[in-house]
Amino acid sequence: MNNSHKENKGPKEKNLTECDLCDHFACSQAKDCFDGRDETIKSYQADRPTLILARAAADVEAAHYGRATRLEEIVHFARAINARHVGVAFCTGFKTEARIYCDLMRRRFKVSSVCCKNCAVPKATFSMPHVRPVEKETMCNPKGQAERLNEAQTDLNVLIGLCVGHDSIFFKHSAAPVTVLIAKDRVLAHNPVGALYSPYIRRRLEEGIFAD
Repeated sequence: MNNSHKENKGPKEKNLTECDLCDHFACSQAKDCFDGRDETIKSYQADRPTLILARAAADVEAAHYGRATRLEEIVHFARAINARHVGVAFCTGFKTEARIYCDLMRRRFKVSSVCCKNCAVPKATFSMPHVRPVEKETMCNPKGQAERLNEAQTDLNVLIGLCVGHDSIFFKHSAAPVTVLIAKDRVLAHNPVGALYSPYIRRRLEEGIFAD
């Protein structure tokens, strides 16, 4: 295990890893801190579909590092895995972005899209709280989004702005590999990393939801 941490804060749980505390990241220079290299190699060799995805991702990274936008990288990745049918699962709050994206993608791929409110199930059906004081607020249905795209037999699915938690449900039920174009953050203009860069937001978090 990795012993390069600045500080040992006492006994750790069994199998707990804390790579974020490492100062060196010698794994980038081929040091195996977990003594798991051989096992990892065998795991990829035994899982050809995952190895194909890993090779495609490495090809995209090597060919377009620092030059291609995420949108472009998704196109390159889809082509690298020979995807012909791309699924797009989007939040209705991103209907404009989804339409632009699907229009672009249809220039190279067959595209199926499905919005988060598909099947129009009222939140009251499962006693879910409402965001707005309306009688019939429709629940988001990420399981249905995944199922619709599974039925369409997509080769790669792309998420646009699904809520936290709803994206987790989609990942769980999607038959095809999934990548994310837009991660929703209503407060930070869909730039969630901004919370890490802002000392004011971090202070608010430390004094709020992360306070003892």
